[in-house]
Amino acid sequence: MRITKYEHANFVVELDGKNLVVDPGGYSTSLPALNNVVAIVVTHEHADHWTADQLTRILDRNPGVPIFGPAGFAAAAEGFDVTVVTGGDKADASPFHLAFYGTTHAVIHSSIPLVDNVGVLINDTIYHPGDSYTVPPVPVDVLGVPSSAPWLKIGEVMDFIAEVKPRRSFALHEMVNSDIGNTMARARIASATEAAGGQFLPLVAGESIEL
Repeated sequence: MRITKYEHANFVVELDGKNLVVDPGGYSTSLPALNNVVAIVVTHEHADHWTADQLTRILDRNPGVPIFGPAGFAAAAEGFDVTVVTGGDKADASPFHLAFYGTTHAVIHSSIPLVDNVGVLINDTIYHPGDSYTVPPVPVDVLGVPSSAPWLKIGEVMDFIAEVKPRRSFALHEMVNSDIGNTMARARIASATEAAGGQFLPLVAGESIEL
């Protein structure tokens, strides 16, 4: 199984020649045209995690591919056929097994309404929390860690890593940072991962690892 990170919250998992796309959002400018896509997962409705253009581009090459996401995203993605999922749900898109955790986005501010959010665990291995600190009640091999956001404080990120205790981690949600900010955030993510006994993977957009 191979994971390739693209900008911000977007990555693609490849297994047996099939592709799973997670959070193809507006900041993910280098996501290539993909064939053999068997599913798309969108963690929530914010445009940095999906756009109609990105979904259409994928579906044009892969008609009928299922799209999984929470109810708020399904309402926002009018015209797309979305399978609504929430925490506790599971789904299969062979060769991928998907388990979903959590229900809401992290708090940005008390004046801003919370939106639906689901984290997804892929093949019991890779966990993308979306914009949340939801900790799945199962071991996590590879954790995608949000590194910068309006709702995020790095100390909370470090506590999240300490609770999940992933075997490996890499940074997500980095496009709102400067290069200096990304260097700082990745250093904190690395130190928290290593303190929990894991390894930090310094992936940048376009880089892949074999799992």
